[in-house]
Amino acid sequence: MAGHHGTHNDLHSEQGAVRGEHPGRATDPVIKVRDLAWLEFQKPDLAASERFAHAFGFSTLTRTADELLLRGTEAGGPCVIVRKGPSKYLGAAFQAADASDVLRLAGAVGASAAQLPENLGGLGVDLVDPSGARVRVVADLYEHPALAAQPAQTLNVGRQTPRVNRTQRPAREPARVERLGHVVLQTTTYLETLDWYLEHLGLIVSDFKYFEGQRERGPTMSFIRCDRGSEPADHHTLAMTLGPRNRYVHSAYQVADLDALAAGGEHLLALGYFRSWGIGRHIEGSQIFDYWRDPDGFLVEHFTDGDLFDNTLEPGWSPMTASGLAQWGPPASADFMGVSPRRADTFRELGSMLTSLRGDNEFDLSRLRGLLKVASS
Repeated sequence: MAGHHGTHNDLHSEQGAVRGEHPGRATDPVIKVRDLAWLEFQKPDLAASERFAHAFGFSTLTRTADELLLRGTEAGGPCVIVRKGPSKYLGAAFQAADASDVLRLAGAVGASAAQLPENLGGLGVDLVDPSGARVRVVADLYEHPALAAQPAQTLNVGRQTPRVNRTQRPAREPARVERLGHVVLQTTTYLETLDWYLEHLGLIVSDFKYFEGQRERGPTMSFIRCDRGSEPADHHTLAMTLGPRNRYVHSAYQVADLDALAAGGEHLLALGYFRSWGIGRHIEGSQIFDYWRDPDGFLVEHFTDGDLFDNTLEPGWSPMTASGLAQWGPPASADFMGVSPRRADTFRELGSMLTSLRGDNEFDLSRLRGLLKVASS
């Protein structure tokens, strides 16, 4: 696969695939989705969820006793839907090009398409991926007008000095979320689940990661983007990684620039919210990032300045290491890596490592050794 565009180190990764490795795309997918539409969660205290959401930079679209819809400043529908109930990630909705794609997908999998609730509009079909995560594909949604955007700062860079007789004073206020960027999921059936998304939703892989010394066994993580042809798309809309249980890892929301992200972080800290990791710049995707825990323990990310790829770039390949998560910034925190003693989820993850070794999945003893090595690499 490497070779269509010359060497990979002049693109986005130090190396591409070798002969026989996963191609990172399906030959003839059922449809090609355009983007993530929204994510759905269940949380017990909608008032607390809304307070954090406003501090993080969302605006409320609608709120009832049982449901909270949160949006960004860009025109469109909700970024996040929160339903009242015990804390749980419920699933993701992807936006199809039009209703005919929703119907085509429904027919291909033997499911029924249906009208969505009036506050969303449009048509949708509900599926379940091989790891058990709910996937909704939607089209013809009701589009709310854009809200006032947070202006990016005018920067003086070298001899380029457009800002004269003006100071730089970004306010410590919420970093206004512009849009939903991506979601990251962990699965015990990584390759099967990856192929399902490529074949059904037409997603394509930007970068593969593998456990050090185990490349011949195939990848264990992928950063996956929408195939919009020659129109650039985010480096990843979905990322998936092999692990001992099926779970939500984090989701990411775009903000205007580094100043918005950093000043917004100061605002969150002043309110007592917990920064998991940041500020830094990723390698895969290049985003400047800052990670936070919401009141229910869900990990959410502010990001800005991410990569955009069209459909001509083939996947990069690189080993998975903790030090390889960022170009600069503090080392990945224990909380972000899922090994913090302050998190009850850590003990659940450790327990699931033993359970998964006895289960019918892709997470065997060799993969466990590879995963444990990542945390110390």
